[in-house]
Amino acid sequence: MNRIIVAFLLSIVTFPSIMAQQKVVQTAGRDALGDFAPEFAHLNDDILFGEVWSRNDLLSLRDRSLVTITSLISQGITDSSLTYHLQEAKKNGITRTEIAEIITHIAFYAGWPKAWGAFRLATGVWNDDVKGDDAKAAFQRSMIFPIGEPNTAYAKYFIGNSYLAPISTEQIPFFNVTFEPGCRNNWHIHKAEKGGGQMLVGVAGRGWYQEEGKPAQEILPGTVIHIPANVKHWHGAAADSWFSHLAFEIPGEKGENVWLEPVTDDVYNQLGK
Repeated sequence: MNRIIVAFLLSIVTFPSIMAQQKVVQTAGRDALGDFAPEFAHLNDDILFGEVWSRNDLLSLRDRSLVTITSLISQGITDSSLTYHLQEAKKNGITRTEIAEIITHIAFYAGWPKAWGAFRLATGVWNDDVKGDDAKAAFQRSMIFPIGEPNTAYAKYFIGNSYLAPISTEQIPFFNVTFEPGCRNNWHIHKAEKGGGQMLVGVAGRGWYQEEGKPAQEILPGTVIHIPANVKHWHGAAADSWFSHLAFEIPGEKGENVWLEPVTDDVYNQLGK
């Protein structure tokens, strides 16, 4: 079973690990204190952010944001430093619903006035979400599984932005994959000499699945798609809807994922007509 899991993790190139390295670049220390306190500026920009924050093979940027804002709120720090880290937390995937729950939880351990101070800043950072202008946040609130983090490692195989959240890494590992409207992956094949293939389960929104030479199939919440090994196909969101599906990789022998050409606008724009 361990070898199967390892093989799965190596072959799941459509849905890579969210722990891919991402270097954090920071210049705030040098901008504010480069002349007055150059060593402090160096420690802030190059060590704290350049090294500690950049170790996202150990903790994701999202996790580090959560730890940082919890620490700041617990100390009663509700100045511009907390505003900055709330903004970064939003960039790193923490949604309006999640930050509200996080601060509420902190209140019981750090104190009610500290939570009030943090909420005053958080409502400003997530202001667009509160007004309903943030479609991603609204979509997150519509489903039980998290959207996760940007699927940047394989962005070159997608048209548009996609996101990845691991749901389970035990027994049968599977992921929730989210596509913004119009996003789709390239044509690709899950090759295997025996077994293999993939299974998709619609979670939220509306999407499409298509095998080469066959009509596209609409995917809605609860739709189950069985993708045989060695079949050329693609899947993604409808043009007017965010879309999420669970992805289960089927164990197989000598499996590999082969990426092919993008799904052209001519093909995609014919869907549903």
